[in-house]
Amino acid sequence: MTARPVDLKVDVEYVTRVEGHGHIHVETRAGELTRCEWNVVESPRFFEAFLRGRPWQEAALITSRICGICSPGHQLTSLKATEAAFGIKPSEQTILLRKLICDAATLQSHILHVYFLVSPDLLGVPSVIPLTKTHPDVVARALKLKKLANDITDMIGGRAVHPVTMIPGGFTRVPAPDDLKKARDRLEAAIDDLVATAKLVRDLAGKIPGFERDTEYIALRARGEYALYDGDIHSSDDGAHPVAEYRRVTNERVKPYSSAKHAAFHRSSYMVGALARLNINFDLLDGLGAMAAQVLGYRAPVRNPYWNNIAQVIEAAFVTERMIRWIDRLLAMGPKPEPKPKVKPRAGRGVGATEVPRGILFHDYTYDGDGRIADANCIIPTNQNCASIEDDMRALVPKLIEEGRSRDEITFALEVLVRAYDPCISCSVH
Repeated sequence: MTARPVDLKVDVEYVTRVEGHGHIHVETRAGELTRCEWNVVESPRFFEAFLRGRPWQEAALITSRICGICSPGHQLTSLKATEAAFGIKPSEQTILLRKLICDAATLQSHILHVYFLVSPDLLGVPSVIPLTKTHPDVVARALKLKKLANDITDMIGGRAVHPVTMIPGGFTRVPAPDDLKKARDRLEAAIDDLVATAKLVRDLAGKIPGFERDTEYIALRARGEYALYDGDIHSSDDGAHPVAEYRRVTNERVKPYSSAKHAAFHRSSYMVGALARLNINFDLLDGLGAMAAQVLGYRAPVRNPYWNNIAQVIEAAFVTERMIRWIDRLLAMGPKPEPKPKVKPRAGRGVGATEVPRGILFHDYTYDGDGRIADANCIIPTNQNCASIEDDMRALVPKLIEEGRSRDEITFALEVLVRAYDPCISCSVH
């Protein structure tokens, strides 16, 4: 499709309803795209630099501060990197509790994004505030679901944000059976709210732009389980890769106009996040998640990046039901306090990977013989999506021009596109 000759300039400074500060800059001359940038403007925070020299006990607590939304995911990934370096094998109970907190963090973040940041676009309002008057029951439902997820994180991690009980090899405190049972009851009661969420989004899905672009999708994949906590790296282009070889997949590079790095593997970009996970793991979806996918008309692979928000609703439904299964397994085992892990620091390198809400996250630590970090590398989902956002914009703008869209309509479509990716910009400049 050839765009009609037109001059266009779009400058959006500080895209709203995203975490952090980013700009959109697009220019065309005589119908040719001359500039197309997703420009992250926050200052770098240098987490890897000040991890150097820190002891192994501090790594997970420090790196959880990279993000206030997916802090449990950073902790889990950090712990797995340290455990890989030291040869630590967590117990079955520890892994179940970690999977439970990982799913809770996913539910919390997806509900926050879909209800509070995306729904205003679909309902034609500037923010969620007007919805408290026009749709009070919907806002109340969102707050209820978000609180449930936060309370489960608090129950396991000791805090809803930046948990404190997770340590290499285990937990300093294990939830009591009665607390797990109460959480289970609340999760059962929340199923109706997730069904209502899927139906609400289905009714609004017609307002989602009908744009597609073929790209590479990358996510974790595990045998017999929809992967969030663990798995191998999986590319839609060429299949599985070991987590330890993540650098061969991510290939981060610096862009002079942005403080967030870009990544690419087989193509000029790839996408991570809920849409990528569903495209990679759709055959492993079951129960409430499969029902939500049917209600929303999701049939993998989906190549519309705006449908990342649809994928988030499906995952929210799926993890809500799966958390009930994790709790049932914990209760059947009889949760019990764990002995303090015997950690013997040693020189070596370990890599951890977890699917946090916005996509696959990597932590990579090299330790010296005293158990202090000699080198560290963290690769964030939002960084991995930056190039994909730009590639989407490059494909979308000519299409919208050809359709005769106004500058304001093009600007809005680009803002909605960025929001669809659910970027965590402060994470990206870690």
